[in-house]
Amino acid sequence: MKSLTLEDIAQQWFNAFNTHNLEGLLALYDDHAIHFSPKLKTRQPETQGLIKGKAALRDWWKDSFDRLPTLHYQPTSFTANEQRIFMEYIRSVEGETEMLIAEVLEISYGKINASRVYHG
Repeated sequence: MKSLTLEDIAQQWFNAFNTHNLEGLLALYDDHAIHFSPKLKTRQPETQGLIKGKAALRDWWKDSFDRLPTLHYQPTSFTANEQRIFMEYIRSVEGETEMLIAEVLEISYGKINASRVYHG
């Protein structure tokens, strides 16, 4: 079986996110993955923007999918090296202004172990 490239993993990430496939999204992550996002810092200040582990990721994204049923990401570019992929995309939600986003996924052994979100 061919191993997935970082671009393949990024495409699976976008597919899972845009179909709000929570289990598919979580399957891409290591059990102990960390995630940093300015939206987390705003909505859950106690986290200081950082969550750890799949249970926290599940809670965060389930809440997002439930609150924002029209949430969609349109990828615009990928830049990858051996261990990370830098993704740029447009975040759209019905009734909100589109937002430019950059996100870095750090990947080892085919699983995302860290992700960091930056707002443009």
